[in-house]
Amino acid sequence: MKIQKKSKASTDIPTASMPDIVFMLLLFFMVATVIRQNVGLPIDLPIAKRIEKLEAKKNVVSIWANSIDEISIDDKIIKINNIATVMYAKRVANPKLIVSLKFDRAVNMGVVTEIQEKLREADALKINYCAVYGS
Repeated sequence: MKIQKKSKASTDIPTASMPDIVFMLLLFFMVATVIRQNVGLPIDLPIAKRIEKLEAKKNVVSIWANSIDEISIDDKIIKINNIATVMYAKRVANPKLIVSLKFDRAVNMGVVTEIQEKLREADALKINYCAVYGS
């Protein structure tokens, strides 16, 4: 009597529905992802006659200062004495760092000068001043 071998089970993974699954995952992550924007402090930016737009925002750190002398770096309120240490740590982490200063129209110029001094201490010398285009 002749013994027949058992047929081997197929080890192939069916991939016919793979594009559907990938598309559903892509759609889910596009809908579920929230892009975070820096809110900062409520300020009224000064008006400029000519402005230039920054090319890339990935190397930009925003410093906000309002008329009641509150200072915020990337949505975190800090004291003016801590600006140098925070900015030095950020500049060491990213040498291409650009500091974007967003000051209220009514901010005290003494505060602006102190912030600039703290940035010099932190060796953060690439500075951008924000304004709104108008006449």
